[in-house]
Amino acid sequence: VRRCEEPRLGAASRHRAAEEVRSDFQRRVPYSYLQRAYIQLNKLEEAANAAHTFFMANPEHMEIQQDLENYKTTSGKVSLVDQEARQHMEDYSAGVRHYDKEEYELAIELLERALEGYYSEDEDCQIMCEGPQKFEEHEYLDYKAGLYEAIADHYLQVLACKHDCVRELATRSGRISPIDNFLPLHYDYLQFAYYRVGDYAKALECAKSYLLFHPDDEDVLENAGYYEGLLEGTVDPATIKPRKEARTLLRRHKLESHLLQVAAAGLGYAYTEPNYWNRYGARQDEHSVPSSISSEPEDGPRLSLTKKPMPKPDRELKEGGPLLYSDVKFVYNSQQLNGTQRVLLDNVISEEQCRELHRVASGIMLAGDGYRGKTSPHTPNERFEGATVLKALKYGYEGRVPLQSARLFYDISEKARRIVQSYFLLNSTLYFSYTHLVCRTALSGQQERRNDLSHPIHADNCLLDPEANECWKEPPAYTFRDYSALLYMNADFEGGEFIFTEMDAKTVTASIKPKCGRMISFSSGGENPHGVKAVTKGQRCAVALWFTLDPLYRELERIQADEVIAMLDQEHLGPSEMNINPKDEL
Repeated sequence: VRRCEEPRLGAASRHRAAEEVRSDFQRRVPYSYLQRAYIQLNKLEEAANAAHTFFMANPEHMEIQQDLENYKTTSGKVSLVDQEARQHMEDYSAGVRHYDKEEYELAIELLERALEGYYSEDEDCQIMCEGPQKFEEHEYLDYKAGLYEAIADHYLQVLACKHDCVRELATRSGRISPIDNFLPLHYDYLQFAYYRVGDYAKALECAKSYLLFHPDDEDVLENAGYYEGLLEGTVDPATIKPRKEARTLLRRHKLESHLLQVAAAGLGYAYTEPNYWNRYGARQDEHSVPSSISSEPEDGPRLSLTKKPMPKPDRELKEGGPLLYSDVKFVYNSQQLNGTQRVLLDNVISEEQCRELHRVASGIMLAGDGYRGKTSPHTPNERFEGATVLKALKYGYEGRVPLQSARLFYDISEKARRIVQSYFLLNSTLYFSYTHLVCRTALSGQQERRNDLSHPIHADNCLLDPEANECWKEPPAYTFRDYSALLYMNADFEGGEFIFTEMDAKTVTASIKPKCGRMISFSSGGENPHGVKAVTKGQRCAVALWFTLDPLYRELERIQADEVIAMLDQEHLGPSEMNINPKDEL
């Protein structure tokens, strides 16, 4: 094929995109360049839309997030356009919003349009799978396929690609995880919306379409029976069938699955069918339950009577355990901090220890440490500096800072770990995932009219998506982090309050003013979005700690630091003078 193409089309590089180029377009990298170019041309609206389009696929990119906040402030632009948005996904989201507001006619219009767009996109996706395939499992020298094997390999890849279109069409840009139960949910919303506007035939049609995917869903089965009762005497319910396009897609999907499993058995490789129609994705709208409204019959549709079961957390969430140290003072718990798995403590370290840590910090910290040397990774208005435990011990061992002071950093981080593990009543060991001594310094001459944050709102183990009200637990997020803590060293600065927000990244639920010895700790997931207000004067320093329950993700530098401490102890250098013996547990 390539020999045929070259005389007519020229070299392959002119009409075939390299893998790197494809990857850049998939990650919307061109929009990052476009934003900068539009700024140079002083076209702020186009720049804002380009930045927003890039951000939709790169929600972890904090500089772009800050740019967007600046656009909203400087140009007053609030509505931003995702120029690569999938129309069927936009229509679906808009339809759900109208549904939640009980604007059922508008919801029906948009959800029907979303379905039409979905099936059109599905056709395109199927066609795009027909191209060349990449044989990742066969990239080794001794693979020599015969003609029939090569043909089989190619068409199996094509088939697997087509089979995965339902996942592709349910996945937002820049995400890895699809929206659970995406296609069936269209019919779920529609069956109830049609009931609400009095179109019982359409309600029954959509209920039967939903049941193609989940034939044992008791709520929808009851709804379908109820709609049939409403239609008695006017229409024969047996003549109302599930929608043809849903039947066709599901029949094709099942056949694809069968062929893939047969091929796997015949060619000797493993194939596991993914769960494409996960029922954890469900409408959660008890406020719309007919049976809860006095004007509705008690035997009306009951789909929304309760939420569909959601996955249980991988551990029981508890708190209120002993603080282990007599000098540590409890301040606020989760309820008082308006959240889940949160605690605020004071006197975790003394004033003297704060001063000593500050002296250590000034001797070991490096600008941009932990951020590939970027001196202002979160905001151009502050300088960021940091250092790790191992670096502190190394400097202490070399005599560049007092060894006892370097050891203090190690000891207080261990003290913090023990407190967090005890207070949250964890049944398994809490390991260090990352330990960082950090300082943020306000840059003079850049503080007037600041409207940015020192650290934008984020979650520690998932990608916060405020527009979707979701937090996606997938790379590049540190998905293995379970708990976080910040131990503050000083209060002689302006601004810099630590804040918790709702998932919208705007509604502040708690604000904490740092001071020496104060520690805030919380679970690392989407239940605890947080950030730091702008430091407008002085320097704010803290020990930042992230923990994991999975020993596979223990901090390597911490393990090496443990070895250094063991070596120092063998040399009789002893622990720091800090009285960290725990008191008797309550």
